[in-house]
Amino acid sequence: MNQRIVIAGGSGLVGKQAAALLARSGFEVHLVSRRPSALLTQELQEHVAPTADWPAIVASIKPDTAISCLGTTIRKAGSRDAFRAVDHDLVLAFAEASHSAGGRHFITVSSVGAMPASSNFYLKTKSEMEQGLRKIGFGRLDIMRPSLLTGGQRDERRPGEAIGILLSPIMDLLMFGPMQKFASTPSGKVAKAIAALARESGDGIFIHENESINALAG
Repeated sequence: MNQRIVIAGGSGLVGKQAAALLARSGFEVHLVSRRPSALLTQELQEHVAPTADWPAIVASIKPDTAISCLGTTIRKAGSRDAFRAVDHDLVLAFAEASHSAGGRHFITVSSVGAMPASSNFYLKTKSEMEQGLRKIGFGRLDIMRPSLLTGGQRDERRPGEAIGILLSPIMDLLMFGPMQKFASTPSGKVAKAIAALARESGDGIFIHENESINALAG
């Protein structure tokens, strides 16, 4: 039987690339989403429903591995509370449903710089999400901490992000040694790293910043 994978956030920048890679690699890939995506192929099964229905859908899939590429911005969400509802609450609800359905492996996309003491609301929320995942009890938990994501096709334009991407080739030259983790991260490499991690079976909690992401992507 093929390994079953369920992905939340599969229509986003990293998620859609990871979903395509996993499907082409022979995994049974399911997407849970709030609205239809443009990813439907014979290799992908998409389940479109309100988030309140996701636990029942995940329970029916019985995934071996669950992957969260969920994420928004405060600007797009409209408020800090709405942002936290996605990047913290929805991620944890999806993870808990996946664990209850028998999933032993969880992979999530967080952010470099995530830490509980951060004065940055975005980074603090990401850290609290990570801490929540640690408590659920997965056999294996992989936390991806990329920096500014570059490449790929975005469904929305973010002016500030666009400027950062434009300047990233210059800024990346200054990121060496301990600062290398803050260099921009190609979204395709994060997707390839996720696809590689889906094959891992060892237990534990693993943090992946740029050095690890690059190594996994090959």
